[in-house]
Amino acid sequence: MSGEVLDADHIARPEAPWPALRRRVSGRYPVDPFGLDPQLADLCTPVFEAGLRVRVAGGEHVPARGAAVIVSNRGFGVVEPAALGVAVHRANGRRLRVVGAPSLPILGSVTRRLGAISSSGPDVASALRAGHLVGIPLAPTWLRTGAGDAPLAVARALTLAPIVPAAVRGVGFLGGIVGSWDVTFGPLVTLADPYDPDDPLAAARFTDAMRRAVRDLIEST
Repeated sequence: MSGEVLDADHIARPEAPWPALRRRVSGRYPVDPFGLDPQLADLCTPVFEAGLRVRVAGGEHVPARGAAVIVSNRGFGVVEPAALGVAVHRANGRRLRVVGAPSLPILGSVTRRLGAISSSGPDVASALRAGHLVGIPLAPTWLRTGAGDAPLAVARALTLAPIVPAAVRGVGFLGGIVGSWDVTFGPLVTLADPYDPDDPLAAARFTDAMRRAVRDLIEST
């Protein structure tokens, strides 16, 4: 199988559970260099959607095709990436590659199978060049209302694709367990002046623009 066909499989629209299971039983296991198993991810999606109450606003801002970066106000924990992934899936049926796969042997392998990638510039840039949607938290502060900076290691990679801000909020939580999630996507983050994607100052300007865009979303919701 050619690399082009395999990569198309990674960014194609998710299959229905039964065709995916039938392909899996037949022995086809497409896994990309980052560890994504698209069939397994698609089989788990209905489980996440059934277990998480997620309300989505502004889904029309998430590109239906091609690469894009989705930046959010939250440091990713156990549930946040699933909530954001559900929101993206409900917006246009696409998968989200979450930045920040843990380095722990078992947990890291599982999250990579479901689409997580490492917090490294080369990995983020490679995922964007392959046409994926990449989710990145603005500073791992664990604050529900904070909007910090993108990780320095991936800041320059963010100039490679359109950037969509997202505000993720936990609503009505009881003891941090029972509740729902509100996910609001905003218009693309842009710069008023031309820029060179390879210029470190462009990455810094985009980081500032992303922080302001996410903050404005938080304050308006």
